[in-house]
Amino acid sequence: MSASVGNRLCRDCLVPQSGEAARCPSCGSPRSVDLEASAGLHIAHVDCDAFYASVEKRDNPELRDRPVIVGGLGARGVVSTCCYVARTFGVRSAMPMARALALCPAAVVVAPDMGKYARVGREIRVLMQQLTPLVEPLSIDEAFLDLTGCDGSNGMGAAETLVRFARGVESEIGVTVSVGLSDCKFLAKLASDRDKPRGFVLLRREEAKAWLAPQSVGRLWGVGRAGQERLERLGFRLIGDLQRIDEWTAASSLGEDGRRLWRLAQGVDDRRVSPDRKTKSISSETTFDSDVVDKEELTRVLLGHCDRVAARLRREGLAAGGVTLKLRLPDFSLRTRSRTGMRPTQLAPRLFAAARTLLDAQPNGTSYRLLGVAGTDLAPAEGADEDDLVDRDTAREKSREAAIASLRDKFGAGSVQRGLAFRQSSRKT
Repeated sequence: MSASVGNRLCRDCLVPQSGEAARCPSCGSPRSVDLEASAGLHIAHVDCDAFYASVEKRDNPELRDRPVIVGGLGARGVVSTCCYVARTFGVRSAMPMARALALCPAAVVVAPDMGKYARVGREIRVLMQQLTPLVEPLSIDEAFLDLTGCDGSNGMGAAETLVRFARGVESEIGVTVSVGLSDCKFLAKLASDRDKPRGFVLLRREEAKAWLAPQSVGRLWGVGRAGQERLERLGFRLIGDLQRIDEWTAASSLGEDGRRLWRLAQGVDDRRVSPDRKTKSISSETTFDSDVVDKEELTRVLLGHCDRVAARLRREGLAAGGVTLKLRLPDFSLRTRSRTGMRPTQLAPRLFAAARTLLDAQPNGTSYRLLGVAGTDLAPAEGADEDDLVDRDTAREKSREAAIASLRDKFGAGSVQRGLAFRQSSRKT
């Protein structure tokens, strides 16, 4: 974004450049970063490009030039993500699969493999943590990094460090990332989205204010749809509308959150990059091809989701002290029911027992289009599922679950099925 001219670094061959040449004299690439313009910028947001689809293309070269959609199959499937080829046809995340395939009939649809994506995400995280201990994950494919002081530890500035990191991810892991570099988290995240895929954007606060002015207030961090509608009712449709008032007027007009929003509109964000940011929940859900009313069928589906949540808890070294049941009705209204205060657990049968109680409490005869379950109140796994005076069979249960997990890891998720899964559905088809 900066128009200044200085020492540059080619983002493809990593050869230093100077002057205003449009292309690298060594490899001909037009992609470079201005190292002088990046001075003083140390907060980065790194976001993988169309992550799930990129991993699938990496693992199946036949898909490289084809439109790829990752998401649920069937009439009610939803797009999780899609590659940039598919996006040229208008396909977008969260779009109904039927609509996506109407827009792009030639697309290859791949069912999500969350275990594989999590493994790749962890590999990228390891490379991030080699740059700085201050890495704050937002999801499996994006994170904030604070590179303050990296000049001494890495022998180069933040921009060069990130250029080499992005190139390393592409060559070693086989997916691409986009990088936003600024002096705060809010601007870094906006910058990373400016030039996808394979983007690298610098955004200084003095440049940011003019760029932010014509943007919708919905671009401000923490402003959802309801918040945007409220701001617009009060006369703040664009970020520039907030910039034109002073901080005290913002506070009096918008209440407790007014100062925060006003500061963001000026490009000011005091949040620190926190490596201790905790995962709030781990979940799994299914959207049914047709509405399901049969409690036995819903219970079997629920058991499968509890198995998947338990597996993710084990992989991430966490235990759940609560369970939330998620049910979506045919009219798209959502019901959630929760239980808290449980002894922390990684065991699927214990998650299932709590979730099943919540499901059994729902009225019979109700149809559902979606069912999901989440492990909540997460904590480190140390001390989870220990014997007590009441329950002395925990060791045997843990051993059984470990054996099931080992067999599934070795032979596939369907290699071991629990007895409930074999019951015949009473639902007429």
